Amino acid sequence: MRSKTELQEAIRRDRRTVLVVNTHSRRGRRLYETVRARLAADGFHLLETFPIERPDQLPGVLEAAIALGPDLLVAGGGDGTVSEAARHLAHRDIALGVLPLGTTNNFARSLAVPPNPVGALGVLTGGKVADVDLGQAGETIFANHANVGLSAQVGLRVPARLKRHIGKSAYPLTAVARLAWHRPFRARITSAGGELEVVTHQLNVVNGRFQAGQPITRDATVDDRLLHVYPLGGQRRRQLLSASLRQALAGRRRPTAPPFLATDDLLVETDPPLPLDVDGEVHGRTPVRIRLLPNALRVLADPSFVDS
Repeated sequence: MRSKTELQEAIRRDRRTVLVVNTHSRRGRRLYETVRARLAADGFHLLETFPIERPDQLPGVLEAAIALGPDLLVAGGGDGTVSEAARHLAHRDIALGVLPLGTTNNFARSLAVPPNPVGALGVLTGGKVADVDLGQAGETIFANHANVGLSAQVGLRVPARLKRHIGKSAYPLTAVARLAWHRPFRARITSAGGELEVVTHQLNVVNGRFQAGQPITRDATVDDRLLHVYPLGGQRRRQLLSASLRQALAGRRRPTAPPFLATDDLLVETDPPLPLDVDGEVHGRTPVRIRLLPNALRVLADPSFVDS
C-alpha cells in the first residue's frame, strides 16, 4: 500500500481513472455525459467508463473496473452505489471519488463533498486522499448505516418517482404512510460497555455524521473510529413520527449530548428477529454483530475535511 501522499501524487500526476455511474439514479442518466466530458477536459485519463442501467450490474462492473488498475475510481450515484463501491475498494490501494447523484448522499456529506456536480467535480480535481472508516454488519460492509426497524420497510417501498420529485423528503413521507402498520420492538445492544435495552420503532447504527441527509450529532465523523447507535423516537408511533420529521424535514441537529451509544463493536438482538437495512438494502436479519473497520477505505475528500 502506498502512503496517502504517494497515492495523491499519483492521481494528480497520472490521473488514471475509471468512471462508474448509476444512470438509473435520480440524476445519473441526465448528468453522465456531462461528467464524462468534464473529467476528460480536466485531464483525467479515463481507462474506461461504465454507465449502469440496472443495479444488479454494479458488482460485476466494479470488479472489471478494479481489474484495470486505476489509482482513482469515481462512483456516481446514490448512497447504494457509493456503498457498493466502498465494499469493493475496502483495503485496496485505490481511492474512491464520490459524485453524489442520489437523494440523501450521506457518505458524500460526511466527506464534505458538495451535493452539486460542479462542486463534487472540483473535489476530484483538487481534493486530498484521506483514510476513513467503514462498518461491517455480519458479512456485509457498509459506508453509512446498518439500521433495524421501519427503515427496512421504507427503503424497499419508497416510490422512485417520489424520490425524483421531492428528494430526501420522500423517506419521511413514506415512513408516515407505513407507520400505522409498524409495531415497536425490543432491542438489546451488547458492547464492551455492557448491555442496553430499548423499545423503539427504529434503531440506527451510523458511520459518520449524517443520516437521512441530516447531521445526527455535532461531533461524529467518518474517521472517528466509532459507530454511533441511537433509537429514533420511542415505542409510541407519534414519538417516531415527531423525531423523523424533525430530523429529515426541519434539518435540526440532535441534541449536543453524546449519542445513545458510541462504540466500535456491538451485538444487536431484537425480539422478534428483524431484517437489517444496510445502506438502503436488506442484508440478513438480527441477531447481528456490527463492528467498525478503521481506516478501511481511501477516498478523495474536500481539502477542508479533517483526516485524523
